[in-house]
Amino acid sequence: MGLKGKLIASLEVRGGGHLIFDIYHTNTHRVSNISPSIVNNFEIHEGETVKVGSIVSWNYNEDGQKKIVKQVIEAVDPDKKLIKWKVIRRYIRIV
Repeated sequence: MGLKGKLIASLEVRGGGHLIFDIYHTNTHRVSNISPSIVNNFEIHEGETVKVGSIVSWNYNEDGQKKIVKQVIEAVDPDKKLIKWKVIRRYIRIV
C-alpha cells in the first residue's frame, strides 16, 4: 500500500540559479560525479536529455538503502531556470 499525495519542494541555493539549472538541464549525467555517495546513476529511458516528455531514472542512496525513482519531465523553462519533474515510480532495490 502506498501513499498518495503531492510533494512540493523548494530549495534556496546561494550563487546563481543558472549553475544549478545547467547541471540538471545539460549535464544531468554528471550529478553522480558531484555527489557519488548519494546519487549513483542517471539513465534516460525515453526521449532526450531533459526535454519535456522524457522519462528518466535516478539510482540513489537514502538512509543506507539503495532506491530508484523514475520520473517524467513535465516542463522546462530556461528563462525562469525551472525544470518540473513528476515521479511516476519509486522503489527500493534489494541487493
